[in-house]
Amino acid sequence: MGTNAPKKGGILRAYLNFNVLYKILIGLVIGAVAGIILAASGITALPAWISMFGTIFTRLLKMIIIPMIVGSLVVGASSVSPATVGKVGIRVVIIYLATSACGVIIGLLMGNIFRPSAELAQVTELAAEAAGKTANVSVWSVISDIVPTSVLTSLVNETVLQVIFFALVFGLCLSYMKVSDDERIRTISTTMYNVFDCLSEIMMKIVAGIMQYAPIGVAVLICEVFAKNGAKVAGALLTVTIACFVGYAIHIILIYGGLLKLYRIKIGTFFKEARTPFITAFVTRSSNGTLPTTMTAAENLGVDKEVYAFSLPLGATINMDGTAIYQGVCAFFLVMSCFGRGLTFGEMGMIVLLATLASIGTAGVPGAGAIMLAMVMQGINLPIAEGTILAGAYAMILGIDAILDMGRTALNVVGDLTCTCCVAKRLNYLKEDSLIK
Repeated sequence: MGTNAPKKGGILRAYLNFNVLYKILIGLVIGAVAGIILAASGITALPAWISMFGTIFTRLLKMIIIPMIVGSLVVGASSVSPATVGKVGIRVVIIYLATSACGVIIGLLMGNIFRPSAELAQVTELAAEAAGKTANVSVWSVISDIVPTSVLTSLVNETVLQVIFFALVFGLCLSYMKVSDDERIRTISTTMYNVFDCLSEIMMKIVAGIMQYAPIGVAVLICEVFAKNGAKVAGALLTVTIACFVGYAIHIILIYGGLLKLYRIKIGTFFKEARTPFITAFVTRSSNGTLPTTMTAAENLGVDKEVYAFSLPLGATINMDGTAIYQGVCAFFLVMSCFGRGLTFGEMGMIVLLATLASIGTAGVPGAGAIMLAMVMQGINLPIAEGTILAGAYAMILGIDAILDMGRTALNVVGDLTCTCCVAKRLNYLKEDSLIK
């Protein structure tokens, strides 16, 4: 063949190489325009063969939730070993989870203040029945139900919180076995770790494939939403965006600023160095991709490498404060839009718990927060199921996820750096005197 022969699969290759979140945003626009045109024409329902593409997308999302939780949480928990990292690791994990929990609470607060709602058409019987399951759930029953009586039953019934609990316990036990003095124990535990690591990587590949299909599914689901409800739902997406970014700003000022003040670290000097990783994360939307820049900032701030070499990669995996705020706001939006009510106290408690624990296994890659949102909704018995208006509302969130992802990833990275500096200061691993008041 000549050198000027056309490359095969050029259109497909161009589609795959184009940023997936931008493709989803384009899918949102196309679906919205098509839906508005259909609504103006008096058509409120799509043909079954077109609606099928949206149904496939929601079923794909449900398919990956449980195996993704198992793989990612076992790997995440087994990577955090108190036996090897001692006092540094314990403090880092605690402060990461505490700030994530604060993030969910702030997100829920923003949801209650802004009350974003698309005022969608009445929900189907399937979703209404699911909503009723959460109406009278007590806090104590939630706590006791965390512990499964049968792991297999929890997996089959997709009881998310129980699966998360078992995966965390399994992973922590595996972490101790990996550093055992017994060579046989170390060998088999390493093999088991590799199995779950492989499962986690496979699930991420599947997620990547689903996200390539997402623009099609989103376009169809959004089209159905706009065809039934008209253009009035667009304003709700703007409210969600504003609520999230206000929450991000409050978290930086109150939580991170408060921590720096508490540990007597100069706020101005800190944010001067944090500016570069913040901007990098905002543009790339990847905590893992920003890691080299974050490590450079930690070095410039005088953090001992023994601390930041452990805490920052760990933070890119388990410290998801921006994602936590996103969960709170978007969960409120989904429930308010589909059921015309706010979140119950039990649901808010479950969301705080689920989002905090699930953050341990959330990958620091673009779009991971949207998958985590599906996990959280599954955990409060409101699954993103086919044939429900909840699926359409979720598609609306996916459509603006590229915008929300920029802010939440930047917040995640600043959180990693804040917590690292605070732990380093507490343990006298902060060498730069200019940072200390």
